[in-house]
Amino acid sequence: MSTLSAASVEAAPAIQDSEQKKPLKPCCACPETKKVRDACIIEKGEENCTHLIEAHKECMRALGFKV
Repeated sequence: MSTLSAASVEAAPAIQDSEQKKPLKPCCACPETKKVRDACIIEKGEENCTHLIEAHKECMRALGFKV
């Protein structure tokens, strides 16, 4: 069992390193503002959620996305 534990400990940093090197995808950025924005659009329509849409765009821009 100790061999398995050592392998697991060694593998964990490699997984974290590869995740950190991957660029952030637009679909995964700003989940807080995206969720609220999407719920508002579904319930009230896009025209009534401009403040939430702009907040999400600002969050995306802050992360370096061009929107």
